[in-house]
Amino acid sequence: MDSSTIIIFTVVTILVTIFIIWAINRSSGQNKILRDKIFNSPFPDEWQVILEKNFKLYKRLPDNLRLRLNSYVNVFMAEKSFEACGGLDELTEEMCVTIAGQACLLLLNGRCGCYDTLRTVLIYPDMYRGESSANEDGTVGDGGTRLGESWGSGTVILSWFHSLRGPAIANDGKNVVIHEFAHQLDQKDGSADGAPLLGFTEENRDWAKSFGAAYQRHAKRHRGGRKLVIDAYGATNPAEFFAVATETFFEKPKKLQQRYPRVYEHLKSFYAVDPLAWN
Repeated sequence: MDSSTIIIFTVVTILVTIFIIWAINRSSGQNKILRDKIFNSPFPDEWQVILEKNFKLYKRLPDNLRLRLNSYVNVFMAEKSFEACGGLDELTEEMCVTIAGQACLLLLNGRCGCYDTLRTVLIYPDMYRGESSANEDGTVGDGGTRLGESWGSGTVILSWFHSLRGPAIANDGKNVVIHEFAHQLDQKDGSADGAPLLGFTEENRDWAKSFGAAYQRHAKRHRGGRKLVIDAYGATNPAEFFAVATETFFEKPKKLQQRYPRVYEHLKSFYAVDPLAWN
C-alpha cells in the first residue's frame, strides 16, 4: 500500500468515525427531545383513576411528587414493552399502569433516568417457576417458585397477583414491584451488590459502611430468631438487603428510621423523598 492510499484510507476512516459520532449524538439528542415531550405531556385521566384505586402510596404523595411521578409514568409507558406470560389471558392497561406507577416511585430523585437499560416487563398471572440452572457439580438446580425477577439484560418479570396485592397493602413492607425495580437501580453499575451507582466517592464509602453494618446486624437478628423490621429475605445477601430495605423505606418508614436510622437517611437521600412526611 503506497503513501497516497494510506492517506486516503486514513481520511476516510476519520470521516466515517466523525459521521458515526455525529449520528449517535444526533439520535441521542432527538431521543431526549422526544422523552422531554412525553415527560411533559398531560397525564391521562384513566391512568390517574387506576393509580388512585390500586396504589395506596400514590394517594399519600404530596402534589408536586405525584405530578412528577405521573410524568415518569408517561415515559415508562411509552418506552417499555409489556408481555403476557404463563397463561395470562389478557394484558390490560390497568396492569401496565399499576406496575409503571410503582416502578416510577423510585425515580423521583431525577438522577436515575427511566430505567434506561430496561426493555421488557414480563407479566405472569401469579407465582411462576424460575428457570433451572446448572450447578458447579454438574447437577441442574430447580428454579423454584418466584414472585418476580430483575435481569441486568433489560428484563423484569413479575407476578400480576402480587403486583396488585403489594400496593394495596401499603404498610407491610412487601411490594414485589418496588423490590425488583430497586434491583434494576442496583444493577445499573453492572452488578447487583446492594450499592447503586452514587455520584460521590465519600457517599459511596459512607453507604458501604452503613449498609454493611446494618446488613450484618439484620442477618444476626434473623439467625437468632428475633423480631425483624426488614423482611427476613433481606438477610440473603447485600443486594437483597438493599431491595428489601427499599420496600421497608416506602411502606414502614417510621420503623425503619427507628431501627436503622443511617439506612433510612441514606435511602432518603438516594430517593430524594421522605415517606415519614407522607403519613
